[in-house]
Amino acid sequence: MNRDVVRQLRTLFVLGRISNLPTVWSNCLAGWWLGGGGNFQKLPLLFFGVSSLYLGGMFLNDAFDADFDRQRRAERPIPSDVISLQAVWRWGLAWLGLGALSLIAVSKTTGMLALALLLCIIIYDATHKVITASPWLMGTCRFWVYVIAASVSMRGVNGWAIWCGAALAFYVAGLSYTARREGLRGPISYWPLAALATPIFWAMLMDTGENRAPAIWLSLILALWVTRCVRPIFQAGEASIARTVSGLLAGIVFVDWLAVAPECPRELSITFLILFGATLGLQRFAPAA
Repeated sequence: MNRDVVRQLRTLFVLGRISNLPTVWSNCLAGWWLGGGGNFQKLPLLFFGVSSLYLGGMFLNDAFDADFDRQRRAERPIPSDVISLQAVWRWGLAWLGLGALSLIAVSKTTGMLALALLLCIIIYDATHKVITASPWLMGTCRFWVYVIAASVSMRGVNGWAIWCGAALAFYVAGLSYTARREGLRGPISYWPLAALATPIFWAMLMDTGENRAPAIWLSLILALWVTRCVRPIFQAGEASIARTVSGLLAGIVFVDWLAVAPECPRELSITFLILFGATLGLQRFAPAA
């Protein structure tokens, strides 16, 4: 393949932060399964639509951050002049449009929920550098993915999808606050690390009886992974924060797996493991953040 084409593709992959796409797909799987599964014919539109919204959000993230990146992150595609700001805006808006249209085509309910996600994405991209609470907006975006996916399923949006989506939102907010420590000096706030345990707390609270055993095992897996990821934080250094954030992003797949633990078939468990491995593999090619 021509080197210029490869370079351009890698630029688009970096802008879209494609290493996180498997975690978006695992969100879709978890939300869909919590809603009762079924309606397989609608899954392609669900995955394409949500993926497009994610990519559009990532492109616009760099577009809004262009001035900041010129000062602090000169290696990013726009300040390094490998792509123009105008092109990034066009790509971002095109992805958002495709995503919204795809989800509107699924159903009126899914379309309305998709517009709520679209609004959260734009607000986050436009304000995350100036609003301290912006990590909660990012968590809210992932929450909407659960709800959108559940709306495509056989039973539709229910309490399980909402509560598990809320637990995921806390986890994502916690890792986002942790990511903000990169490049900053001073003591680490510990409450965002505690927020990472929210899915485990939720699982122990909601999964009772015969559902408790699989929840305990998957909670242990998530706890061990999070512990492995956050340990370097206490050794200080910007690189440690970057590795921690990348690992915690991959851990989103474990959060999704835990959400469906009570009735998760073997095939779905294998799919989550594949998506986790895909996330780690793609992180070697394109930065996670």
